[in-house]
Amino acid sequence: MKIILVAVNAKYIHSNLAVYSLKASAGACGDQVEVREYTINQHMDEILKDLYQKQPDVVAFSCYIWNRRITGELVRELPKLLPEVRLWAGGPEVSWDAPGFLKEYPEVTGVMCGEGEGIFSKLAACYIEGKGALSDIGGLVFREEDGRIRSTGPAEVLPVDELPFVYRDPELFRNRILYYESSRGCPFRCSYCLSSIEKTVRFRSLSLVKKELSVFLEAEVPQVKFVDRTFNMDPERAAELWRWLLEHDNKITNFHFEIGADLITEEQLEIMSRMRPGLIKLEIGVQSTNPDTIRLVRRRMDPARLREVVEQIRSFHNIHQHLDLIAGLPGEDLKSFRRSFDEVFALKPHELQLGFLKVLKGSGMYRQAAEYGLVFHEEPPYEVLRTDWLSYGDLLVLKGVEEMVEVYYNSHQFAKTLEQMLKRYESPFDFFHELAVYYESRGLDRISHSRMARYEILRRFLEEKGWTASAFDQCMVYDLYARENLKSRPAFAADLSPYRRQLRAYERDYGKKVHVEVFLYENMPCYVLFDYERRDPLTRDAHVEVLH
Repeated sequence: MKIILVAVNAKYIHSNLAVYSLKASAGACGDQVEVREYTINQHMDEILKDLYQKQPDVVAFSCYIWNRRITGELVRELPKLLPEVRLWAGGPEVSWDAPGFLKEYPEVTGVMCGEGEGIFSKLAACYIEGKGALSDIGGLVFREEDGRIRSTGPAEVLPVDELPFVYRDPELFRNRILYYESSRGCPFRCSYCLSSIEKTVRFRSLSLVKKELSVFLEAEVPQVKFVDRTFNMDPERAAELWRWLLEHDNKITNFHFEIGADLITEEQLEIMSRMRPGLIKLEIGVQSTNPDTIRLVRRRMDPARLREVVEQIRSFHNIHQHLDLIAGLPGEDLKSFRRSFDEVFALKPHELQLGFLKVLKGSGMYRQAAEYGLVFHEEPPYEVLRTDWLSYGDLLVLKGVEEMVEVYYNSHQFAKTLEQMLKRYESPFDFFHELAVYYESRGLDRISHSRMARYEILRRFLEEKGWTASAFDQCMVYDLYARENLKSRPAFAADLSPYRRQLRAYERDYGKKVHVEVFLYENMPCYVLFDYERRDPLTRDAHVEVLH
């Protein structure tokens, strides 16, 4: 008997914690359970070929919004090749309406609903060891032999400390992002999130968490991403773990946390201030600064405290901050979103993600869709198309802004240039919108551009506005060399021939693994060194210093 757990990830670098946790929970049956990971970019036939060659008896799919479509295709096609195979599914994308999923896909035997570790251990024993019957396993919705769909009721929830640790051998996950879970559930009830369905928050004991994190530290894993919905919901627990990470820092591993910034305490800030640059990365969901919108989505947030904390953390210069906004929330029109964007942009996050509302089936927002005039895609990822506050045209405006923010801000490739350009705009949103319109009006939004081409486009944009592009050329040259030692100088870079003698002297002193550029400051040459051996751990820019 062979059971295969299938995960179709968004990217190769991702790993699927769920399927590895299910395999680890199978206990004595684990030797007959195999994990196969694919990506949404692989051809269907490639995945079918791999599964066919494995000749499984049972295949269980891990279903999320990013892989729901390809999973549906796989469950349609796989039985044509393996007529005797039993197909199962689990995950948030199918468990919210398991009977509906089974009716849509008659090829599937059943769905695991809820937390899967306890359910799968019994399901595996049922198939592999012949122990019990499907009807004896809580948490299943399955198709009986006569075709009727049966539910066995909710499964017993396992204590979090009994959940398996799946990374006994981190080498198996080399060059992958590792995901770790120290708690389950969320204290908030935001209507756009499926976590709001969970009624409790359960914690893994800190002694066990520290023991498991030690495995990552000893293996010098590059990045560990906590999947806890709000890591710092328990302030004392968060402070203790962050203090422990500070004391056990291996100078290599980075830890990513999703937090509520307004919940951060002074004790936690003091601990953060002493951390190695790059030790932790924080993801902070702002979503909107419109108080009416925050109220309508049932989100609890203190905006003033959030701003205060983000600004204080930024002053430490050691922690990467990723801030999120969601377009399409109820109560927020284009004018309101522009204000939310500008207020969050003013906090100078290292990354600003402009996301779009996903009306997830099973969420409170899904049940309120008619009330808010939410029109959205019927297929995953169920992204909003229009609301009572935003037309489809408005959302297209925001799509353009999103693309320009990704290219020109989140990439960190234009930092000095943007800093100077935005001084001429009252609203950062207006700048990104204007640039997006420029791209679209010239068909540039439909073309893949090199990094250098992005600079040239920006220069033409400035010239067409009647601004002198050369006023920004030094900023662009700085940005270019901050990222890499260019093999050929851009056409708009200054002529270095008058400074050759001094540049050769610097080359003798510093070697060829650096670049020394000349900038004119008050008509006097200023020599700036870009050291690519020493990079900023937060932005990956070269270390920069002015030479005297």
